[in-house]
Amino acid sequence: MPNTLDVPTDLLSLTVDDTGVATLQLDDPNAPVNKISGETLEAFADALDVIEGRSDLTGLVFTSGKPESFIVGADLEMVQNFERPADARQLSREAHALGKRVRALSMPTVAALHGPAMGGGLEMALNCNYRIASTADATKMALPEVQLGLLPGGGGTQLLPRLIGVQQALTLILTGKNTYPEKAKRIGLVDALIHPPGLPDAARRAARQLASGDLEIELNGQSLRDKLLEGNPVSRRMIYRQALKRAEKRTQGNYPAPPLVVDAVRTGMEDGLEAGLETEREYFGDLVFTPESQSLVSLFFDKQQAETNPMPDEARPVETVGVLGAGLMGSGIAQVTAENGTDVVLKDQTLELAAKGKKEVWEAFNAQKEKGIINAFTRDRVAERVAPTADYGPLRSCDLVIEAVPEDLSIKHQVLSDVEEVVSSDTVLASNTSALPIAKIAEGVEDPSRVLGMHYFSPVPDIPLLEIVMTEKTSDAALATAYTAGLAQDKTVIVVRDGPGFYTTRILALYMNEALLLFDAGADIEEVDRAMKDAGVPMGPFELFDLVGLDVAAKITDVMGDALSDERVDISNTASRLAEADLLGQKTNLGFYEYDADDESDDKDPEDVNEAVYHYADAPTRSTPPAEAVQDRLLLMMVNEAVRCLEDEVLRAPIDGDLGAVFGLGFPPFLGGPFRHVDHEGSGAIVHSLERLTNQHGDRFCPAELLRTHASQDTTFYE
Repeated sequence: MPNTLDVPTDLLSLTVDDTGVATLQLDDPNAPVNKISGETLEAFADALDVIEGRSDLTGLVFTSGKPESFIVGADLEMVQNFERPADARQLSREAHALGKRVRALSMPTVAALHGPAMGGGLEMALNCNYRIASTADATKMALPEVQLGLLPGGGGTQLLPRLIGVQQALTLILTGKNTYPEKAKRIGLVDALIHPPGLPDAARRAARQLASGDLEIELNGQSLRDKLLEGNPVSRRMIYRQALKRAEKRTQGNYPAPPLVVDAVRTGMEDGLEAGLETEREYFGDLVFTPESQSLVSLFFDKQQAETNPMPDEARPVETVGVLGAGLMGSGIAQVTAENGTDVVLKDQTLELAAKGKKEVWEAFNAQKEKGIINAFTRDRVAERVAPTADYGPLRSCDLVIEAVPEDLSIKHQVLSDVEEVVSSDTVLASNTSALPIAKIAEGVEDPSRVLGMHYFSPVPDIPLLEIVMTEKTSDAALATAYTAGLAQDKTVIVVRDGPGFYTTRILALYMNEALLLFDAGADIEEVDRAMKDAGVPMGPFELFDLVGLDVAAKITDVMGDALSDERVDISNTASRLAEADLLGQKTNLGFYEYDADDESDDKDPEDVNEAVYHYADAPTRSTPPAEAVQDRLLLMMVNEAVRCLEDEVLRAPIDGDLGAVFGLGFPPFLGGPFRHVDHEGSGAIVHSLERLTNQHGDRFCPAELLRTHASQDTTFYE
């Protein structure tokens, strides 16, 4: 029986087996997951006081008492509550001191990793001599701080390069991406893999074998070429420059953390570990108080808040979801539903089309298997949750049915009416539409209270947002059930009220329309796209037109043009004219850009501008405004319309507007969303900019009344 040692905290326990191997298990009793905080670091320090005083210990294993995770990172509420940079630096200093004590222990140390080991959790493991991870699909490792505008503050910029090499470490730190067990073993991030039930015993055995000399640590992560390259100070300078160049290309210079990450790594590798740690501490303190990081951390908490169903008691269980239409959107919805544990009935007009949709789902899971994210068993088990059919009968057991058929009101009426005849009276009926009013769609069924919109974004598995659209007749039960299903699909869910274009399509349509007005006035396609990507959007508006399809864009433009008054918006007819000329974008390989006809991917890279498209512009000559003017026109059009949506009660709260814009449309995350951007810049400054644009370009830029109110009262959207 393990002997329990007395540690003055309830955050962790310390036990010793009969071979002298101690196990330090972190298990915060007041939280579902373990996080790094000042209290956690103090508890670890107290435990090390005990461990350092025991000469009979032969090894130490760090593990988690949480069944699904190791340590998920820092406590961001603590970070958000720091009052000055010195507070952040002090936390970093304490983490560094703790890591130094772990590295100085006279016994071998082993980290047993199962589930997420993120941020400070992974940094804690990096201080150990040996890391062993479970092969569970849930096990993943990352230093994701850069996604919050930060850099690792617990030694990650120094320990990771020394473990896996500078190039690999810079890639992981600068992207913040997850590393899964197979790759982690391949690059040397972990030393061994084991099936989950065997992890505790394997970790203790590794500690015993390291102590006895029966196990040696193999540094097998780097190739000989990389070792030679990184062993040379001159070639390392080239690595730093290349990393900076890649980061600049990815972020357009909008995020302050990447260059500081590179400099912290460079300092540590060139001037020594202590100099690197000091640099990391300084930069960590600086970054916590940048507006970019504060916006990104606020978004993190907003997203977390949206992950809780506000009406859980109203929701009905969702065990089976029906999806009508097995095309790109339908198969994507089926994929995110099945991979999160729910059965799917995937219906199309023929069994062949439905089976093709299921094949798309299997291929998506197979791609994950090839990357080492899941294993073959998981791939096959999850794909088998999708049952293809050409008949309505199998939908009888569905708790929720989502139609993803073409954007034609008569087709949607027909399929939902057919579904209503076979499903139970409490089955929720949802429409995946980007613009058609849900109230009109609900006219096709006998009970409109069960109908709502579930607006997904393409590609469904990659875009985290789900916009649920409720009508005046949508029942609370239907809304709560759809919300539950969206959360089960691992989506960030917002709820908006029915209206032309709902929220996301409405603000995106006016943003895109403004790009067309620029084009009509003679602006250069590539210059406009470059300006907006420099502003932080992932894709320029004309690239986005080609991806969505000019025919789809024309339909949305028509809907918005009919719904909004002439003085509110000046609608361009260019999308309709291009669609009539069969210049549809990627689907015809010609739109604003030219595309490779042999490329069969869903998202092709543009090759060249389609010069012929300029014949459709109204201006006789081409002249593009300065990049700042382009960015102002497009982003402020979106911001102003977002505020109008709150004014019109399409949005229930600013948080929904920010989540929808960032996670659904790619609004620059470092700005925090339209409403946080207004709060940061000041309503008065935004009103002034819109008034200037109104004078230059017309009444469509007239500031929303709610903006004027906040400006006059000097108030903000968020307290």
